[in-house]
This record gives sequence, structure tokens and C-alpha cells, in this order.
Amino acid sequence: MSRIGKQPVLIPAGVTVTVDGNHVHVKGPKGELDREFSSLISIEEVAAEAKLSSDPNALELTVTRNDDTQESNAQQGLSRTLLHNMVIGVSTGFEKKLELTGVGYRAALKGKDLDLSLGYSHPVIYKAPENISFEVPDNTHITVKGISKEQVGQVAAEIRAKRPPEPYKGKGIHYAGEHIRRKLGKAAK
Repeated sequence: MSRIGKQPVLIPAGVTVTVDGNHVHVKGPKGELDREFSSLISIEEVAAEAKLSSDPNALELTVTRNDDTQESNAQQGLSRTLLHNMVIGVSTGFEKKLELTGVGYRAALKGKDLDLSLGYSHPVIYKAPENISFEVPDNTHITVKGISKEQVGQVAAEIRAKRPPEPYKGKGIHYAGEHIRRKLGKAAK
């Protein structure tokens, strides 16, 4: 049995979940998310146990397998994690922080879009997808915010790919806290 999959997903106050077969719709203060899950698992909404929640009316989602195959075991853990991310996303949201390192590298907001100066002969404009917002607290830091963890990670990876960090001087776009392996270059020989 999947260790992750057997854990229930607690639904916080202000979040409503609609389960229709294997289609789940989650609505919360930050927005709405829909997802279709595998037919190898079944999702049920049940009353939360008293030890998990102080609210007597609290609900939780449980993910169970339909059979004992290895694939359904994997789908149980995956589905539970995706459900948990959907509930967290619509209640609190997700964010990913990026940093720009290098002389002349800077970021600015142009409306909802991101205007990046990355050492090219032209500015790089990154259009904000739906449900994603950018924050630029200063010209070398970018925060990507959204309700879908998958989409926030994908957008952050696409922005990082515009100028990935290079190993000699460390210039480029990198995640906050990311360690860049440095090389010594010609001077070391």
C-alpha cells in the first residue's frame, strides 16, 4: 500500500470539493481547479476524524485503489499528492522565487508581463499565462505566483531557461537558494 496514498487530504474551511467519479473540481478563495484522475483509483469525500481536525464539520478526501497492481499503487500516491496540491493551491497558493545574477541583468513588470534584460541585444518579454502573476520586488528578484503548483513550476523553469546560470561566473537566472556548481576555467591549468 502506498504510504503517501493512504493519508487523507484534509479540506480547510472555505474550500469546496466536488467529486464526480474520477473528475474533481476544487474551489477556494484563490480560484478554481479541475482535474481528471486515473480509473485505477477511487476518490471519496468523508467526514474528518476528530484527531486530525478541531472542526466537527470538517471533511477530508480519501484515495483508494480499485485493485492491487503496482500501477494502481503508484496512481494512488500520485493522485493523493495532486489532490493535496489542488486544495493547498486554491486556499493559500504557490510561489517560486528566481534571482538574476550578472552585470546588466534585470527584470521589470510591463503590465502583467515580465520584461527581462539578460545581456542579449534585445529585451526578452515573457507573457504571463492565465492564473499566473509576477512580482518584482527589486530588479534582480522575480516571484512567480499561482494556484497550480505544476503551472508555477513550469513557468519558473521557462523563465530560468531564457538564461540558465553558467558555471564560470555564475551569471544567469537561478532559483532562490539554488547552488550553482562552479568551474575554475583556464586559470586553474
